Amino acid sequence: MNTGSAPAEAGHRADRILVVDDHPDNVEIINARLSSRGFAVETATNGQEALDQVRANPPHLILLDVMMPLMDGYEVARRIKTDEALPFIPIILVTARDSTADKVEGLDAGADDYLTKPINFPELEARVRSMLRIKRLQDELDQKNRELEVANKRLRRLSITDGLTELFNHRHMHELLHDEFERTKRSGEPLALVMLDLDRFKQVNDTYGHPTGDVILYETARILQETAREIDMVGRYGGEEFIAILPDTGEEAAAQFAERIRQAVADHVYRDDANELRMTLSSGVASFPAEGIDHPDVLIKRADEALYAAKEGGRNRVVRASETPTEG
Repeated sequence: MNTGSAPAEAGHRADRILVVDDHPDNVEIINARLSSRGFAVETATNGQEALDQVRANPPHLILLDVMMPLMDGYEVARRIKTDEALPFIPIILVTARDSTADKVEGLDAGADDYLTKPINFPELEARVRSMLRIKRLQDELDQKNRELEVANKRLRRLSITDGLTELFNHRHMHELLHDEFERTKRSGEPLALVMLDLDRFKQVNDTYGHPTGDVILYETARILQETAREIDMVGRYGGEEFIAILPDTGEEAAAQFAERIRQAVADHVYRDDANELRMTLSSGVASFPAEGIDHPDVLIKRADEALYAAKEGGRNRVVRASETPTEG
């Protein structure tokens, strides 16, 4: 337990205390007392100087005189507490004004504690230790909150990502498509959807095994990412099937995108530890606005029908939805 004469924990931590007072004698006395207790004391003689020091290198605690020219302690406290760029810094107001109204004004300005003059130094030390404990607890809480935020972002990323390919997963691609479809209806811009499927992938798995198949899926995903624009969204739709959402893109431009993917896959040599393979890929392309497409699920259906036509037509090709008959 710390005693009034030896705040060892605080001293060992070299807590930095900023003393703000326009009277040099007051500053000198407080500085001598706190320095003898192992605190690192910094000083400022007016409100603006204090603000500049706090923003340059935030202290652990501020002892702030209220009655100062140009900018009083209330205003200094208010500016510090409303500056979101600063960490939590406890502020102890020090003043000869000890009415309830004065204390309320100080606390409303953001001060954390209040000390009246003439200063009782054992009381000062006790309040300093108390505020520094609160500071440490708040800093620990802030650190835990930051770690939790990072963990939540990581979990969010995992929840929307396919574990093997690192592309968006099926569920998230549906969410993105619904959002983009609604945005497109409002903006009047075109929206294209491309369904892509590796040809004869089951035969690869059956012949070479799933580890080789996983290499092919992963490397195909990289081809998709490298070909897509920054605004495009690509995901694994399931199995060996991929999907691409292309904002502000019509059917013809989407077909050109799909053709670039098809050619890149055909040119790529897939390698694992024991095998070198060539693959091909078929694609179906649909876009909105188009006749009969009034919902994102219909857009998916039309792209899927075009993909089926590409498979039926011999594989390793791109088929547009406008080239395929619609069901009645």
